Amino acid sequence: MKFKIDALSGNARATTLKMAHGEVQTPVFMPVGTQATVKALDHNDMLNLGAQIILGNTYHLYLRPGCKLIKKLGGLHGFSRFPNNFLTDSGGFQAFSLSDNVKQDENGIMFRSHIDGSKHYFTPKSVLDTQYDLNSDIMMILDDLVALPNTKERINLSIQRTTFWAKEAIKYHMEQKSKGIGVDQNIFAIIQGGIDKEFRRLSATQLCELEDYDGFAIGGLSVGELNNEMYDTVEWTTSFMPHNKPRYLMGVGTPEDLIENIHRGVDMFDCVMPTRNARNGTLFTTFGKINIKKACFKEDESPIDNECGCYTCKNYSRAYLNHLFRTKEITYFRLASIHNLYYYLDLMKKARIAILEDRWEDFRKEFYSKRDKKKD
Repeated sequence: MKFKIDALSGNARATTLKMAHGEVQTPVFMPVGTQATVKALDHNDMLNLGAQIILGNTYHLYLRPGCKLIKKLGGLHGFSRFPNNFLTDSGGFQAFSLSDNVKQDENGIMFRSHIDGSKHYFTPKSVLDTQYDLNSDIMMILDDLVALPNTKERINLSIQRTTFWAKEAIKYHMEQKSKGIGVDQNIFAIIQGGIDKEFRRLSATQLCELEDYDGFAIGGLSVGELNNEMYDTVEWTTSFMPHNKPRYLMGVGTPEDLIENIHRGVDMFDCVMPTRNARNGTLFTTFGKINIKKACFKEDESPIDNECGCYTCKNYSRAYLNHLFRTKEITYFRLASIHNLYYYLDLMKKARIAILEDRWEDFRKEFYSKRDKKKD
């Protein structure tokens, strides 16, 4: 990976990552394609939306269809036909979200498959082996994520495990690269520590000393803490992260979350929110959210967002989308997902331009002023 900081505006950063499958310009939102597809959309939709990178999930793809099959069919890029970059999560989040089917120890995580109940053991090395087969451009290491609030003892244990696994993972990755494996793949470590400043400092310091990592992520947030606690934690954590490497905030979040964390120096984001909310009837606009299920939209001839340039807004009315949702037409999922993802990706493009032009603070104020004038 070649990483360059293009501009700063306050703490907000515009950067460029050059990887094997093209450039990624930040700030960037990565649509979530858990199963090597963004739900309801195909690779042409993603290209038309301008997606530079999407996120796949190591745990789910390992179970189905299997990493060996994906490798045989050309890795994630050949399998899905999406030619741009992929980032793959390691499975640490599944240990958190599927906790009833998981047992952890100092060496890894034992999963019981949510599909057929079969047992699988993930280690720092095994999740990298899976990601080598997937040929993702950015590989996340195995980490120990905990819910918040939690005890200091459990958070401290998560830091110890995550650091131990990070050291094992980077050593293994460098060994594999010396053998010609994963040469064009990049690897990120994940900072833990809850919302405790001392724990975050400890985790960030320990991990960022491992200089062979290509970038660093902030994990363990948006898991039960208040928004202001998340923002304060990110601001504190980024102060210990390298200036010359990408910063990725995992699993976050709302448009407001993206703006606030760009403001605090974060480059990369992912979240299921735009697509999941789209399927449930919630659409994001310049002026806030609307619920397309409402009866007030039944005869509304206007687009979802008058300031939006997406395919859906150019061609269809709120009335039509209200009808599609109420009649449970599959077309609704595609049109709504296109709109929400366009909104998120366009917001990042506009944020980048504002940073390049050194008017970030004005852009941030304008973002909130339009929300204050929200109209359904």
